[in-house]
Amino acid sequence: MSPEVIHITRGLDASQSYVNLIQILDSGFLEARNPFGAARQDCPDPASQRAVCFTEVPIHLVSRIIQRRLPQDPAAWNGIAFNKRFVVERGGGPIMYAYDGTPHAEALQAMMQSAWACPDPAAHPVWKLTPFVDRPGRHGTYYWEWEREWRIVGDMHFLPADVAYLIIPEQYHQAATHHFMNAIGGKSGHKAYLRPMIDATWSLERCRQAIRENRLRL
Repeated sequence: MSPEVIHITRGLDASQSYVNLIQILDSGFLEARNPFGAARQDCPDPASQRAVCFTEVPIHLVSRIIQRRLPQDPAAWNGIAFNKRFVVERGGGPIMYAYDGTPHAEALQAMMQSAWACPDPAAHPVWKLTPFVDRPGRHGTYYWEWEREWRIVGDMHFLPADVAYLIIPEQYHQAATHHFMNAIGGKSGHKAYLRPMIDATWSLERCRQAIRENRLRL
């Protein structure tokens, strides 16, 4: 188990991915761009299903997700980790899974159909549930529960103090440190994230060591 969840960012290559991460950190903003969940293609208001996604896979195993998602260039991604409590306090939580064809999947489908029969379908409370329910097996044979996903519906704002640690390939640690140190005091217009930086190819012990060393410096 992990006390944090991680939002994974990416780019076309390692350099662009790093730039994208710095831009996100300076903005303090994660945009919910795409709809997710059981009603992502069947909802009166698709915007109500847009979410920011995270994984609660332990830090030393996150590379497995990257190998699945970006096998051509594992360095073309980064990550921002938040404490689970921070996510829950903002209305987020872990995803539930209803295998296609099971009684609970059929019950959810019936509730969605009932909502469409209401005078104001978009106001039905089932649409607050559907972003947090996925239906493995409905559109293929890939079962993704092992990714242990969490979501927050809508955009998410955060401050440097809200971040638990950053996942950045080691080749960019020096550049990131320089960027954040220059941001101290706010004169550069950037934000200072004085948080542990971890390369997800590291062992669990090395990740823990980086977190301990960061605490000692602070």
